[in-house]
Amino acid sequence: MGGAPRASGTVHGFGALLAASLLVGVLRRMPLLALSIALFGSTAVVVGPQGSARASLSASYQGQFLSYLAVDLVLGLIVATCARRTLIVAVAGSFIVQLLVIGGFSHGDNLTVNVVIALLAMAAACTSGLLSRERREHAVALRSQEVAEAVIAERLRIARELHDMVAHGIGIIAIQAGAASQVIRTRPMEAGEALRAIEVTSRETLSGLRRTVVALRQADPGAAASGNQAALAPSPGLADIDRLAAATADAGVHVDVRRSGKERPLPADIDLSAFRIVQEALTNVVRHAGTGRCRLLIDYGDEELSVEVVDAGRGATENSSAHGFGLVGMRERVALLSGDLSAGTRPEGGFRVTARLPLPDPAGVPVEAR
Repeated sequence: MGGAPRASGTVHGFGALLAASLLVGVLRRMPLLALSIALFGSTAVVVGPQGSARASLSASYQGQFLSYLAVDLVLGLIVATCARRTLIVAVAGSFIVQLLVIGGFSHGDNLTVNVVIALLAMAAACTSGLLSRERREHAVALRSQEVAEAVIAERLRIARELHDMVAHGIGIIAIQAGAASQVIRTRPMEAGEALRAIEVTSRETLSGLRRTVVALRQADPGAAASGNQAALAPSPGLADIDRLAAATADAGVHVDVRRSGKERPLPADIDLSAFRIVQEALTNVVRHAGTGRCRLLIDYGDEELSVEVVDAGRGATENSSAHGFGLVGMRERVALLSGDLSAGTRPEGGFRVTARLPLPDPAGVPVEAR
């Protein structure tokens, strides 16, 4: 006689779990309603005629109150997915109903046992829900952090690119404009050359700005889908060093360019970074060194690319760009490529900037088409 009620209670318990699985759709939209339905159905199993008959034979939790496992399952899902206010109401309501029903239908020593088992089952369900909730929130936090770091990195990249490009161009324009204003009456041919240099530098700077703006607009799916993308010149690289040296010479500083090693195509990021580092270093020479000459060394090593700009001018001063964003931008570029940068005043006078950029294995290295 004792085995039959226990088997019947187990069957009802599994039936309640299957019935609770049908509440998934309701649970997503109205979690408290789903919990109420589960509580009502489980309580009906306990207090109904068959539940009362089982209670007269055996008051074990497994036989009489197993249907509340369905309620605990729904409760765990609510804890894992719903707002805190909702889950507090759900836990409190389930706790009160289960204790009242178990207290009313348990007798003698079985009361304590059934209450303890019910509390442990609820605690296990809530703990599982909390763990699932914390894992999900942690994953969301990690994704948000990754997005924020990506946005910051992109902003820094754009800031470096704009600074290196605009600072050089505007520096050359300012020097040429000053020279033209001084000789425009006495030496009009030299003034004309300065104005032509201003025109060329302005066009190059404007092209760089347009390339940066278009690159930013391409991040907008609507803009990319429109197909209205301007034809852009490729990003500058070490192949443009001679042009950069000529522009610097027009600004009054002759650049002695020396190359060593086997010249070869470089990955686009290394090529652009090396050019920008040289560009910023030459800009600093033009603006702050107070000298008419400097030396540029480019070494194509087997494992690293080395660029060095050396001048014999005033060196770093309190107001020079070595204390501004130029040196910071160079360090950031080198750090992103796991390289090394040294910049400072030379003991014999002047300033030196040296950047060493590791080169990947030549096999399979993508290079920028020119």
